[in-house]
Amino acid sequence: MVVRKVVTVEARQLFRLDNEVLAFRFTATMSDRAGTAPRERLTNPGRLKLWLHAAGLGVPDVSPADLQDALDLREAIYRAGLAVAGTRRPDPEDAAILNQAAAAGQPRPALENGLAVRHLSEEAPVPDALGMLAADAIRILGGPDRNRITACEGPGCAGLFLDTSRGANRRWCSMNTCGNRVKKARLADR
Repeated sequence: MVVRKVVTVEARQLFRLDNEVLAFRFTATMSDRAGTAPRERLTNPGRLKLWLHAAGLGVPDVSPADLQDALDLREAIYRAGLAVAGTRRPDPEDAAILNQAAAAGQPRPALENGLAVRHLSEEAPVPDALGMLAADAIRILGGPDRNRITACEGPGCAGLFLDTSRGANRRWCSMNTCGNRVKKARLADR
């Protein structure tokens, strides 16, 4: 199975797909984390399948057990990301979840038509996809840019992102969503 990014209108309506870090895009499937009513977007296996397809990790099917594994991984990534953003070490239990998922996934990289692609196995495509997400999280949380990981300051958001701005002073996960909300609120207060 070749991994290609397939973004449907439905996926764009359901999910935030604008984060440049794949692992943090995955954590955004739970939105408004710091608000009064966080919103779960992976409510069933079909939605996880849709998100994986939109992320370029298309799988033929997702079971309820796969969904639970994905939710456990997502929350471990998020907690570890918050720890790193707060200049703390991730909890060893969260690190173990990431390490286990990364070790279980066996996607194969390939160069096809001049582009890097990943092939998920036919035997275990969901663990392979989750392994890719875990490996991406490990790369960013433990890599040289770890000090640029931050949580969004947008009202109710707290989404994770990698601040690649020159001055390392970015405040929002996305200018198009959280940044615009803050600016609109400021204008309304005037």
